[in-house]
Amino acid sequence: MINLKIGMFSDSYRPYTSGVVRSLETFKDELKVMGHEVNIFAPNYPNCEKEPDVHRFFSIPAPTNKDFTLAIPFSVGMLSKLKKLNLDIIHVHSPFLLGRLGARYARKLGIPLVFTYHTLYDKYVHYVPIGQNVTKEITQKFANDFCNQCDQVIVPTNVIVQRLKKQGVVVPVEAVPTGIYTKEFRTADKDWLSNKYNISKDKKIMLFVGRIGQEKNIEFLLNSFIKTNQADQDTVLVLVGSGPEEEKIRQKVKIYNLQQNVIFTGTLPKPEVVKAYAGADLFVFASVTETQGLVIAEAKAAGLPVVAVDAYGVSEMVENGEDGFLCPLDINVFSNAVLKILNDSNLRDLMGQNALENAEKLSSRNCARKLLSVYERLIYSDHRKGDRLHG
Repeated sequence: MINLKIGMFSDSYRPYTSGVVRSLETFKDELKVMGHEVNIFAPNYPNCEKEPDVHRFFSIPAPTNKDFTLAIPFSVGMLSKLKKLNLDIIHVHSPFLLGRLGARYARKLGIPLVFTYHTLYDKYVHYVPIGQNVTKEITQKFANDFCNQCDQVIVPTNVIVQRLKKQGVVVPVEAVPTGIYTKEFRTADKDWLSNKYNISKDKKIMLFVGRIGQEKNIEFLLNSFIKTNQADQDTVLVLVGSGPEEEKIRQKVKIYNLQQNVIFTGTLPKPEVVKAYAGADLFVFASVTETQGLVIAEAKAAGLPVVAVDAYGVSEMVENGEDGFLCPLDINVFSNAVLKILNDSNLRDLMGQNALENAEKLSSRNCARKLLSVYERLIYSDHRKGDRLHG
């Protein structure tokens, strides 16, 4: 097998932080280690670092997110550049701006097109100010139509495979999770979190990592913690991340006089996020919109049991009763599951050990190999439908 030349088009990339960006970085790094060439095509950001294999498009600030930029999907000489790169395959990570541009170039170059369906797009229309019911239907149809123009759709979990098929996606859909670097989580400083935020050693630390936005269901998490803390006042909730719901959550924390028990770290650099995992006792997650829930895999790699709401991709990330608990969207059930783990050190240790072992299934190398097998199958298939795109 010769080394492949892969082009990845995405509407977000570093320095922006998100699950999509982590997926791109992880797969890119592993594929390069295997000897393959990976070129990224992404928006430009203020003061972003220049990288020889990252091609930036002129971009404008997004009106709803000051940290996000929107690429103008046009670049003089891009087709010539792509021909010089002699790409074997194009992999797009969005059905929108640069994703659609990448799809057009795949058609023009006559090479296979892969699309990773990272996000349940219809679950994020709360960011659109009007017509949300109509927007949900339109968004879902838009995403389905884009899927059906591709040669292969990738999703992180099998439950999303079934969802897309029920929605009307007829092209091949395969689950390839985003992997994680498991080793870095095992050697992190376990005292950093308590030292940094002055948390007493006798406190039991519940950790959340992610965007503090409506789609992450942070208010449910806080309501559950209020109940947990009433039963056990030695509990602390640490929220790593920032987002549009942060001020609302802060105000509710003040109302319940929990400022000493709920800690907001803001956005942290990756090395400090790893240390935060290492210093916690339990990971909690309440989002009902995830295709995977990559932070759950990271928590498990750090040896943390998980309590999460049983929804979509999360249902495949937690082995219920083995490395954590999956709960319905019920504050009492969720809080009781948290207390059961926190108040039983033997159970917590057992689940933590199981989490460590199960996390290896999602190592970055194993997941990259699976993605590579998809690429190889498409490139060398005699049955690829190469003229499915319609512009």
